[in-house]
Amino acid sequence: MNPLDLHELKRQGYMMIDFLVDYYRNVANYPVLSQVQPGYLRELLPSSAPSKPEPFETLLKDVKDHIVPGITHWQSQNYFAHVPSSSSVAGFMGEMLSTGFGVVGFNWISSPAATETEIIVMDWLGQALKLPECFLFSSNVGGGGVMLGTTCEAILCTLVAARDDKLRHIGRENLDKLVVYGSDQAHFALQKATHIAGIHPENFRVIKTKKSSSFTMSPDSLLSAILHDLENGQVPCFLCATVGTTTTTSVDPIGPLCDVAKNYGIWVHVDAAYAGGALICPEFRHFINGVEGTNSFSFNAHQWLLTNETTCCLWVKKSSCLTNSLSTNPEYLRNKASESNQVIDYKDWQIALSRKFQSLKLWFVFRSYGLDNLRNFQRNHIKMAKTFEDLVKQDKRFEIFVPRYFSLVCFRVSPLAITNYKKPFCNGTHNNNVHDGELRGKIINDDDEHLVNEINSKLLDLVNDSGKVYMSHGKVEGAFVIRCAIGATLTEEQHVIVAWNIVKEYATSILSKLSKA
Repeated sequence: MNPLDLHELKRQGYMMIDFLVDYYRNVANYPVLSQVQPGYLRELLPSSAPSKPEPFETLLKDVKDHIVPGITHWQSQNYFAHVPSSSSVAGFMGEMLSTGFGVVGFNWISSPAATETEIIVMDWLGQALKLPECFLFSSNVGGGGVMLGTTCEAILCTLVAARDDKLRHIGRENLDKLVVYGSDQAHFALQKATHIAGIHPENFRVIKTKKSSSFTMSPDSLLSAILHDLENGQVPCFLCATVGTTTTTSVDPIGPLCDVAKNYGIWVHVDAAYAGGALICPEFRHFINGVEGTNSFSFNAHQWLLTNETTCCLWVKKSSCLTNSLSTNPEYLRNKASESNQVIDYKDWQIALSRKFQSLKLWFVFRSYGLDNLRNFQRNHIKMAKTFEDLVKQDKRFEIFVPRYFSLVCFRVSPLAITNYKKPFCNGTHNNNVHDGELRGKIINDDDEHLVNEINSKLLDLVNDSGKVYMSHGKVEGAFVIRCAIGATLTEEQHVIVAWNIVKEYATSILSKLSKA
């Protein structure tokens, strides 16, 4: 056996490229949301690994016949469910080269090019975002950037750094007094990181947001929570503000929140996982005004910057806080370069030791497309989102539930439309899984939010079950809203219009049944 037979690498590589080209050429023809049932694959594949080798052609055939049906096609033109996971030729090439080189760049000496390329592209991206100089390596004041796998890692790393920095001042015996703050719209990763970091679950503060303020975190509410904690002997430690929340893409006011936090020595981290990509456009940069008052900032280049999974970019103002918490220096990793303090060892900026040559992907993307094209790529998605938003607004049966900032539109069939189709309307119990027949014989009132939720949930199920489009939902202030997230690389305006027509068709069907009930 020769696992690196160069002839086979070439032969199979060409076959794989052909397979992927065919996949992308036909991806629009697949049901966007996988239609398989749980456990489907166990019935199709052998119960044990083969003892003898199988031809590569057989593997590809099984991928096509068995794996592809179980894929939800994130790269489909008709994928509108979650925030994007954008792919590109440059991203593929960078990923291929990274895998091909097979380096493990945990410290500088393990592969100097891996570390130094990352330093350069993190400064390039930081400059494109117009981050303050103190976040860049080039400023030589202690800041810098690192590529991690996901936002979950970025939040955990910065929370651990904030925890340890605070405990150095108040004593490690006071861990149970530390408090973490985030809005009720913050990503669940914040609560998970709090748990992993050993901070008591009761010390995780959820700041309630309101529809009237577009679900942004209120500085006054934050201040009230902080003062309450101080009165009870707790120690405010970490605040996660969000630019582009998962459910609605709401934007927390970074500057005013920093003004509150700085008076109490709170580490402020900004999570811009999805929306960060758009911030390279000057017209959206204002969403992080005040970022100079934060301690760290992260976003996922793999979501909306054509870099493919997984590339989370994290910048810190004071990198020593990270390295003080995450450094490990076993004898077998000691080397002259590290001990000279003239190099970056990225193992000390992350949870794991091992790391890929991730920066090649972003390096290829920058050089293949250039900032102007990357900006226009995002602007085009935002333009398509506005097209979808305008179509929703033109149909009086629907409402836009929250303001659209980027390329996500949150909408629903409005309560008023439902009352107009069927009044008065009744039957006592409501069911989360309403079927067409169950819509009959109920009574609807203007304030019957539960029934409105049921109808919108039914609408989303019909849209997704069609296989033609895939959207997702969120729930805010008790309201079930449908989320249309535009960002797949291949999506064009025609796909957005078709998606809206599908939504309208099923809405008409549901509402007509109400009118006949």
